[in-house]
Amino acid sequence: MSVDSGKQRPSGPRAELKRQAIVRAARELFLREGFGVGMDTIAARAGVSKVTVYNHFGSKEALFTAVITHALDEPLAGESAAALEGLAEAEDLRTALVDAARAWVHAVRTNDEVTALRNLVAAELHRFPELGEAWRHHGTESHHPAVANALRGLAEQGRLDIPDLEVAVLQFYGLLVFPHMVFSSYGTRIDDGLTERLVTGAVDMFLAHYGPRGTQP
Repeated sequence: MSVDSGKQRPSGPRAELKRQAIVRAARELFLREGFGVGMDTIAARAGVSKVTVYNHFGSKEALFTAVITHALDEPLAGESAAALEGLAEAEDLRTALVDAARAWVHAVRTNDEVTALRNLVAAELHRFPELGEAWRHHGTESHHPAVANALRGLAEQGRLDIPDLEVAVLQFYGLLVFPHMVFSSYGTRIDDGLTERLVTGAVDMFLAHYGPRGTQP
């Protein structure tokens, strides 16, 4: 079952509450049962009809992508968001970037559900390759809008020279988060000392490449 992709999604406060309830229910069930869980089960857990789920998301792949995207935003909330928002006003950009990166990595390392959801994506791709397509078409900036907005703002201020924002977001993510994803996929983790060295090294590499021409980080 699916709906026309061009159909307008429900809007308004009540619709948003239902959408949030669907995402919460789907997250819980995807983690517990995997991508194979039925949409009727998700609807029942959310307290809505299956038609309502499809009206909001159109397909299970779209719902799964929404769950994952919402989860990816979690490490970029709270202290991480505040640190990223403060970059524009920071006098010492390197120190501010290190603080923001440290907060982001800490949130990634300590959120076990987000790690489990990432591993679920990898585990399900062989059976549902459409998940990868849905993920790819969602767009880099949509996955990490807080990072994209912070880097865009620094570029507009002339404090960074970023000709390709999409590449810069992926590179910053790769330097900071990817090592922890690799280790977690093997059931282990990077220790605190190495994590700190990775954070400071990543920021130095990033600034060395994207610092304004003729300056040093």
